[in-house]
Amino acid sequence: MEPVSQIDGRAIPFGRKNVDTDIIIPAHWLKTISRDGLGRGAFEALRQDPDNLFDSAEFAGSPILIAGDNFGCGSSREHAAWALLDLGIKAVIAPSFSDIFSGNAFKNGILTVVLPQEQVDRLLEVAKTDPIHIDLEAQTVTTPFQDRFRFEIDPFRKHCLINGLDEVGLTLARDTAISAFESTVQAERPFLARGTGVAA
Repeated sequence: MEPVSQIDGRAIPFGRKNVDTDIIIPAHWLKTISRDGLGRGAFEALRQDPDNLFDSAEFAGSPILIAGDNFGCGSSREHAAWALLDLGIKAVIAPSFSDIFSGNAFKNGILTVVLPQEQVDRLLEVAKTDPIHIDLEAQTVTTPFQDRFRFEIDPFRKHCLINGLDEVGLTLARDTAISAFESTVQAERPFLARGTGVAA
């Protein structure tokens, strides 16, 4: 997982409320277990409109999505987070998120920023013309117009995102402690088959 600390750039001023995971990535894209290429299916129904924001040259490569309340509701499909990542989204700002989507986003290195509706509305306006800056270390969202909005984040999630640690990375980071424990167990209980906890 790539570390997340500073996110700069244009933000897609989406703003739609109650966007469920079927809108983010339709069910017929769920046949794959690969993350590659899912960005093509992201917001597929909305992208039928030739004037949609997701295919606009103005917002091409935007790393931030500004959404409405209750973003990511509906089914628990992790493909929704994969599709956003493949689309280039590194952070989503909204007044609230579905708990399951927020967890899936975090596990895949996407920062979810919760801000009050009035601050989201201000960012939607700024995003139409100017870039936005997210500083995870300082827990702030700022604009070129001196707007400065502070957001809260779970300290564990913040640590993992800043250090690029997914569940595998967290385990590997404890490799020394795990090896020491295994050595102790082997020395104290040599009658156990190594690594199984079962008597040989």
